[in-house]
Amino acid sequence: MHRQRGLTLLELLVVLAIIAISSAGVALAMRDNAQTQLEREAQRLIAKLEAARVQSRAQGVPLTLRATTTGFVIETTLVGSDFVAQSEDWISSDMAIGMSGGMKAITLGPEPIISPATITLSKASGQTSGNKPMNLNIGTDGLQPFHRLP
Repeated sequence: MHRQRGLTLLELLVVLAIIAISSAGVALAMRDNAQTQLEREAQRLIAKLEAARVQSRAQGVPLTLRATTTGFVIETTLVGSDFVAQSEDWISSDMAIGMSGGMKAITLGPEPIISPATITLSKASGQTSGNKPMNLNIGTDGLQPFHRLP
């Protein structure tokens, strides 16, 4: 009796089809959609704002957040301070920042209670929303940490 060894062409095609379908599923799951990018930028901004508030209180230096065309900068207006301005660019190029009440800057300390503020992050376009802009608000009442607003 003679035994056949190896795989038939049909078995090989089935295995390749399974691999192709699973690879496509993984690729789609790993895509970074516009809403996820917006939430990631908001989390990063919240972390930077809270770190600046802590640093402002620890050093006794008033720090401010100011929007730029490509991101934001955390700086001090105090002359002679050893604080180095921290300039950050957005990870995504189509992000924009807006502040409540037409404010140009938000003071982050050194007092433990700051003025209430709301910051709106906007993403101009996205894969899931077409060309409709998406917004996400973060804010503080002046006492609590910055957080995402509903």
